[in-house]
Order: sequence, then structure tokens, then C-alpha cells
Amino acid sequence: MNLDLPLPLQYALVGAVVVLALWIFAKKQLPGPLRRGRIALAAPLVREGRPAWMRALARRIAPAGTGPGASACGGCDGCGPEPKR
Repeated sequence: MNLDLPLPLQYALVGAVVVLALWIFAKKQLPGPLRRGRIALAAPLVREGRPAWMRALARRIAPAGTGPGASACGGCDGCGPEPKR
């Protein structure tokens, strides 16, 4: 099979693959700095007086909360092994 894609499209595809690989690397190897960066990006967008679309975007960017009602793994609160009796 012969794919003759234009050179700019080839560059765009390679660039997309590189960006995806960097994102996966950052999520796995740098979770703390990535979380702080996402908070820094989302905080100014969620302020009072911003348009609804901007606040919705900020909620999508912001990482999951770690306050009351949020478990450390992001799942249910009743999971884990049974305590020993």
C-alpha cells in the first residue's frame, strides 16, 4: 500500500504524535508539576464575571478535586481491602 501524503500533512501527523507522546510522558512521570500547571491555567478562567464558556473550559482543564468527598484515586470511597479482624 502506497500512501503519498503531502509533506505538510506528514509534518502535522508527526507533530501530533510527538505532542501526544509528550502528554503521556508528563502524565506518568511528572504528575505534580502537571497538576500545578493545570491549576495555574484554570484558576484565572473560573473567576466570577467570566463568560460561561470560559468557566466550562476551566472546569475541564482543572484536575479532579482532593477535598472532602473526593478519594485519592478518583474512584469510590468504599473501595480497598477488607480490614483484618
